[in-house]
Amino acid sequence: MRVVVVLLAVLCVCDGEQFGQLCSGNPTNRRRISDSWGQGHYGAGRGSRTHKGLDIVCEDGSVVYAPFDVTLEGKLTVYNDPNKAAINSGINLSGGDLTFKLFYVRPDRVSGTVRKGERIGVMLPMQQVYPGITSHVHVQMKDKSDPTPYFN
Repeated sequence: MRVVVVLLAVLCVCDGEQFGQLCSGNPTNRRRISDSWGQGHYGAGRGSRTHKGLDIVCEDGSVVYAPFDVTLEGKLTVYNDPNKAAINSGINLSGGDLTFKLFYVRPDRVSGTVRKGERIGVMLPMQQVYPGITSHVHVQMKDKSDPTPYFN
């Protein structure tokens, strides 16, 4: 009996934080697979560089939610290109043991705490900049490690 209790405790620690629903209309955090602009998985080719995040499908204008209890740690600028101004916003967040960024989101506010499932912002109009792309929120860990294990 004692071994089972220890084993369960170890399993819980290894599980870590899991992302809840990020975007209205996508309760399972369906991922961007492939479209004419590329692929959305971590490590996908981007010309001479690699994709350092995971793309979660989110329709333009959709509500974006806190995936778990988080602290909002400031707005971020995604691009330095004025042609991408329509989607040039995101937010830095932390929660549990994770520190991460969400790109292409207009945050409602940029500091304080938000509970899991509460609104944190709105998906920006990705189709204006990348017509035909699968609109998505880009999830990137602060240390640029692979966020995929944190999604079911």
